Amino acid sequence: MTDAEGVEPADAVQPDTPSAPAAEAPAAPKRRRKRAAAAPKLEPQAKPQEPTPAPASKSAAPDAPAALNEVIMAQTADSLTALSANLTSAMTRANQVFSTAFIDQARGSNWQQPDPLGMQVALNEVWSHLAQQPETLREAHATLWQRYADIWQRHTAYMLTGNAPEEGPVRDKRFRDPEWRSNPAFSMLRESYLATASFITDLVEKAEGVDDATKRKAAFYIKQAVDAASPSNFLMTNPAALRALFSSKGESLIKGIDNLAEDLKRGKGMLAISQTDLDAFKVGENVATTPGKVVFRNRVFELLQYNPTTEKVREVPLLIFPPWINKFYILDLQPKNSMIRWLLDQGHTVFLVSWVNPDEDMAEVTFEDYMREGVYAAVEAVTQAAKIDRMNTVGYCVGGTLLAATLAHMAKKGDTRIQSATFFASQADFKAAGDLLVFSDETGIRFLEDKMDQHGGVLDAQTMADTFNSLRSNDLIWNYVVDNYYIGKHPPPFDLLYWNADQTRMPKALHLFYLRKFYRDNALSEGKLTLLGEQLSLKDVHIPIFMQSSKEDHIAPAPSVYNSARAFGGPVEYIIAGSGHIAGVINHPTAKKYQYWTNPNLKGALEDWQAFSVEHPGSWWPHWDQWLRKISGDDVPARTPGDGDLEPLGDAPGDYVKVRSS
Repeated sequence: MTDAEGVEPADAVQPDTPSAPAAEAPAAPKRRRKRAAAAPKLEPQAKPQEPTPAPASKSAAPDAPAALNEVIMAQTADSLTALSANLTSAMTRANQVFSTAFIDQARGSNWQQPDPLGMQVALNEVWSHLAQQPETLREAHATLWQRYADIWQRHTAYMLTGNAPEEGPVRDKRFRDPEWRSNPAFSMLRESYLATASFITDLVEKAEGVDDATKRKAAFYIKQAVDAASPSNFLMTNPAALRALFSSKGESLIKGIDNLAEDLKRGKGMLAISQTDLDAFKVGENVATTPGKVVFRNRVFELLQYNPTTEKVREVPLLIFPPWINKFYILDLQPKNSMIRWLLDQGHTVFLVSWVNPDEDMAEVTFEDYMREGVYAAVEAVTQAAKIDRMNTVGYCVGGTLLAATLAHMAKKGDTRIQSATFFASQADFKAAGDLLVFSDETGIRFLEDKMDQHGGVLDAQTMADTFNSLRSNDLIWNYVVDNYYIGKHPPPFDLLYWNADQTRMPKALHLFYLRKFYRDNALSEGKLTLLGEQLSLKDVHIPIFMQSSKEDHIAPAPSVYNSARAFGGPVEYIIAGSGHIAGVINHPTAKKYQYWTNPNLKGALEDWQAFSVEHPGSWWPHWDQWLRKISGDDVPARTPGDGDLEPLGDAPGDYVKVRSS
């Protein structure tokens, strides 16, 4: 599953970027010993802020944008005439663009009912319960009006005296432009919006008598609406957009309309927002470049075996199952941040599953097919290629869910070829699965089923992208609306966001089973799942388990992964890494970023685990490698693809990963 949260363009690896310098030795770990009542909160890592480009001003700081009033006052009669002409041209062009989009939607049968997920029904139920809580409403409104009065009082004084209200550092990236604080009008608008947003979202949480699923859906709906209503999302109330408008004499808006037209055309009438330069990267040329061979192929996956980079390797090879929702090369973006290359350098023989990008002829492929033709077939192929009947495995996100189910099945059958499993941001227990539960009730599942029927039995990649983007709409939707369409920027090359845009399709049978049995029913964790003729229980899995979670992960939340770790029957090492679903996993040691927490005791709630956890600076990869080494046997001569019983079929990264969805 996708998420670019936690990684900024400043962290992006540009094409042909040289490798980073070697890492320094980490500092000594810090130990936490207070009880849960005083447990430290895992605060998000500060992210680099990229100021909005703007003309320089004599009165501004060297890197600060010019004050908006200075830009406006600098306009001449000629520049205002040009601005007026360009605004007229932009409006004419916008009408043409939207008309074309509506026609494309109609031709493509993209019309949708206004509320396919039943969000309004959930919201109505919340409001009806709140109507029966007059004291709650009275207190909430009183607090809101008090905040309004305080905002008005402080900003009146600001306008009279010129002394800005005392505030802490900017944490909300939507309001990073200095004008949101230096200009009393924008400052008052910002604070009023934030007060109103807090009032609305808090009300949903205060509704009594509403079941958790309904409240979760209503809260998600409200958050989407509140985020969309931010003054930063409108041309006339966004200082950066206004500054660009006046500075460029309206040309920024014309460029923005052209960007909008390109995105609507690419989405065939639906908005497919460009988050990066899609022409800057090519799979196998400047992403997914680690040398290796395809040593096995069937209709479900290609198996890659990578070339060793050391003369000796650990006896037990490593087999990786990435998510089939995305392509595998998140693990091999560039040499600078490639986990695959790093594992090779540590002396591991690395095999990796590259899932097929399904089309309509795979609509009826099932979860059991992915077990049989995916996990089991890959294990057998590795046995032949490495000439050894035991291996360590990795499952990432949904690839981990598939691996967990297969491990439970192998335990029932007495299959011992997998001797350990590592899970990256992966869930086996879905009780606390977060916002994705909003899309996983029967209403949401039926909506997705209809979408898949419209596309020949597969879930189209754009629907998947839209779903995950909505989980972090401020970061993955609205900031691009402002930059691309109001300011007229073209997004820069960013390897992670290129991967994020390279979505795969989902077979109908597989995806519906996954949503119903795991998200909706939580059948695996509760011992109610039957696959390949066996009723499965994670308590039957006794092999060593390593579970990685991320503190800011909204796709596989840390509490959900913690519950999953406790569901297995054998020894489990659980850690929390800094950042989110992607950056928490892909954190090369040479980057010297973030941190991770360890605690061998998995008794009690996550808060108890956190209270006694030990914080370590930097990447968690070396810690994991130490864990792997203990169970990977002695050193043996390096294995080259083709040395075993499987002949190479072609070069890595293979053919399946190069098939795009659009």
